[in-house]
Amino acid sequence: MIRRLLNNVKKQLEPKALVLMYHRIAELEPDIWRLAVNPENFEEHLRLLQRKWHVVPLAELAKNLKAKKLRNKSIALTFDDGYVDNFLHAKPLLEKYKLPATFFISSGNIGNQAEFWWDELERIILHSEQLPFIFDMQLEGIHVFMNLTAEYFLTESIKANHRQWKAYVQPPPTARAMLFLKVWETLRPLPHTIQQKHISEIRDWSGQTCTTLRPLCHSMTLQQAFALVNSSLVDLGAHTVSHPDLAAHSKTVQQQEILQNKKFLEEVSTDRINLLAYPYGSYTPDTMAVAKETGFTAAFTTDSRPIKSGSEPYRLGRFLIENWTGDELDQHLKQWLKM
Repeated sequence: MIRRLLNNVKKQLEPKALVLMYHRIAELEPDIWRLAVNPENFEEHLRLLQRKWHVVPLAELAKNLKAKKLRNKSIALTFDDGYVDNFLHAKPLLEKYKLPATFFISSGNIGNQAEFWWDELERIILHSEQLPFIFDMQLEGIHVFMNLTAEYFLTESIKANHRQWKAYVQPPPTARAMLFLKVWETLRPLPHTIQQKHISEIRDWSGQTCTTLRPLCHSMTLQQAFALVNSSLVDLGAHTVSHPDLAAHSKTVQQQEILQNKKFLEEVSTDRINLLAYPYGSYTPDTMAVAKETGFTAAFTTDSRPIKSGSEPYRLGRFLIENWTGDELDQHLKQWLKM
């Protein structure tokens, strides 16, 4: 009993740091993956963090971890993927409150007027005003069939169901949502070229064209990426070229994705890129080995856990930040420090 109490006290006194994971700073509806924080709430987050917490650059946090000098209750901010709203909305607010952040950027879409495959899939299936009655397609040997007759036209009721849906937290509320999730799960582990082939087939099936792509779902332009790193508060981190599910690919493919991304970002930033975030949080022992072999000092997952003195540097946790108010975020931060 006494030993257990002592262990609990030791656990509570152990220095802990939190890494916060943002994706989009935008008004996004629906937001089925809970990835968007609107600019007003994001500004509340920054005011809270500036006032009550110790925000440090992610590289400093990783350095302190390695030196066993982790500062208790320190926090680092990260952004994944490289959406244009990171430049338009996140950067100005970070500069306003003088808080540092690391942007993990997938380089394949930088400078291209194209959506990520998952965004285009969502736009086609969940947002199209009309769809064919039947979806019947072979996706790399997997037969996907769905009767959409009752939902071929996008009604206000269906839109409302999609606005409220949280994927993987709640079951799909509509046939369209069921189809989207099934196709998304099927495409996620595939190579980028195969994903694009099937997205093109799905686009043809739906009757959609590329002209309907949403500008705010694009990645940054190359000029915006250069301007982003001109800020002394910003560092870049690697996030692969095409955002693959790394655990589904060979070590050779993982090396290519990571190294090509690293090289591109080092040309943009003119600094060494020493930090890596695994897309989808997906990794294997091979992934961790690649990260170490290619010179990264730390790599980050999407596992919700604080960083402690004994944390493994190539599978560090981060906490997904949702569209909370500042007070709601504060409550989550306090709870996470107790883990």
